[in-house]
Amino acid sequence: MKPEHRIAIVGAGWAGLAAAITLARHGRPVTLFEAAPEAGGRARSLEHKGMLLDNGQHLFIGAYRETLALMQHIGIDVETAFRRLPLSLEMLDERSQWALRLHAPALPAPLHLLAALLSARGLSPGERFRVLRFGASWQRFERSPKADIDVASWLREQGQTRRLCQRLWHPLCLAVMNTPPAEASARIFARVLRDAFLHRRHDADLLIPRRSLGELLPRPALAWLEDRGTALVHRRITAISCDDGKLRLQGRGFDARFDQVILATGHHVAPGLLPQDPRLDSLRQRLSALAHSEPVCTVYLRYPEPVRLDHPMLGLLGGPGQWIFDRRVDGHPGVMAVVISANGPHMHLNKDALRKTVTRQLAALFPHWPAPDDGLVVRERRATFRAGVGIDALRPGNATPVPGLWLAGDFTDTGYPATLEGAVRSGVQCALSILDSPSAQAVA
Repeated sequence: MKPEHRIAIVGAGWAGLAAAITLARHGRPVTLFEAAPEAGGRARSLEHKGMLLDNGQHLFIGAYRETLALMQHIGIDVETAFRRLPLSLEMLDERSQWALRLHAPALPAPLHLLAALLSARGLSPGERFRVLRFGASWQRFERSPKADIDVASWLREQGQTRRLCQRLWHPLCLAVMNTPPAEASARIFARVLRDAFLHRRHDADLLIPRRSLGELLPRPALAWLEDRGTALVHRRITAISCDDGKLRLQGRGFDARFDQVILATGHHVAPGLLPQDPRLDSLRQRLSALAHSEPVCTVYLRYPEPVRLDHPMLGLLGGPGQWIFDRRVDGHPGVMAVVISANGPHMHLNKDALRKTVTRQLAALFPHWPAPDDGLVVRERRATFRAGVGIDALRPGNATPVPGLWLAGDFTDTGYPATLEGAVRSGVQCALSILDSPSAQAVA
């Protein structure tokens, strides 16, 4: 009888869960380790005064094919799990005036984008033409052999006006890349724009979760995995080493060897867990260079239940809050989630001061609203890697120079910024690579 092929996954975030589900679907036994009390990594749920909220407000889009497919594989009805809206961008300026209103009709791509631009409020005829000409360059630039540049410079090269940048491109860049436009990779941004707007009309749909992040994937995934013999082990792995052809995992009161190990931790944790093996020196250096992080802040404010937005999501210009979501969609009427992406002056405020600042911002924008009854500030200081210029050259693939040791996470070479879709893609691809590897096939 051939020995059992043992696979360990360190980290039960969305990449680790995607890898575990893919391996389990092919009948491979997996041991899943997670140090935190809750699975989900940097996209998980938390409880606050009887409300099940998220550690950060997330928005999905129709182009998240791997994520949506993974959910369907484990029995999640995507159409009931999300509120699906056609492409819609509504931006309010600091005077509570509409700076931009753009809605896409039900036309094939890219005609839906053309029609949305032609009917948009807040754009002059000349600006509409500039946006259309810019859109025609996305695929060409993304495939160009020219060196990467920052998004702000790219926008200037493409003739995008200051007003267009302030009302449209800079807010989109911050939302998608979680990196300021003066630092963000134009190549990655172009890739995201291309995938979202130029392929299928539904790719640009906005998918707003009707349930908390924990209920959206991590908890159903764990239940699905447990039914197939994979349980979550709440244990912190503190060291990984190479030991006589095996990979040795150690933690407090724990010591075990595995044939295959997927390191699916955050981008800032992975370098410290790599085995002390000279074959990994170059990889460790690259991962350390990737460890520069950008935060995401979410300010939850609970108003009386009748308070609501006319649209589930609005962009806010003038800061500090950048986007506001009406959590009525997921069963929390009156609760507003205000998102602030990347670094900025808000990171120098303590949580109470930031909550009060955002409360004042909303009071100015919506003067008819009463004062909120309660508030919560959630800061993920290392929410994402910094998707800066040339970052793709540092991002590793799933395989490492040590046989049997793999990487999965949004920081790997997915082509995407640090998104949930990038994490899921990496996890799925890592699992498929293991299934295709000679060592795995030899003992299957």
